[in-house]
Amino acid sequence: MFTGIITDVGKVRALERRGDLRARIASGYDMGGVDIGASIACDGVCLTVVDKGGDWFDVDISAETVSKTNLASWTEGRRVNLERALRVGDELGGHIVSGHVDGLAKIVGIRDEGDSTRITMTAPEALARFIAPKGSVALNGTSLTVNEVEGRDFGINVIPHTKQATTWGEAQVGDLVNLEIDTLARYVARLQETL
Repeated sequence: MFTGIITDVGKVRALERRGDLRARIASGYDMGGVDIGASIACDGVCLTVVDKGGDWFDVDISAETVSKTNLASWTEGRRVNLERALRVGDELGGHIVSGHVDGLAKIVGIRDEGDSTRITMTAPEALARFIAPKGSVALNGTSLTVNEVEGRDFGINVIPHTKQATTWGEAQVGDLVNLEIDTLARYVARLQETL
């Protein structure tokens, strides 16, 4: 489990396509404290550390994960949002995030509003009903509050700190973003189906 509070921005150092995709990610994490088998959310995708070095870790990414996320577009040098798994006693600054991406949202608009940036996205039809104003979503692993919803489109604000501490300062219209809907929204919708 994660909180959607990004704790490092890594960089894809190498990609190797085999039966699965192996990625080497450079990170500022103290690798002495990262175990083989640990989970790290990479752009919101929960991945398992399979090897590590002084300033990097490797993950294997299944074909299924590649097909459901924006990891297929990863290239060497790409910056990625990172978050280590939640530990008992950690602060819950965002919301509960599983690292299981539900689909891809597409950025359709970006405009500055004061020092913040308003980003408008389009959600897949099947996921749009789970997104509500003032609710939470995880986008590329970042816990963000939804400002407004109109059909499949929804908007978020990104404050200057978030733009500097994550990859959100690099967002562009047309980007595909890993979208994880709020777990609570999923359970509320399921409960309504059974009533």
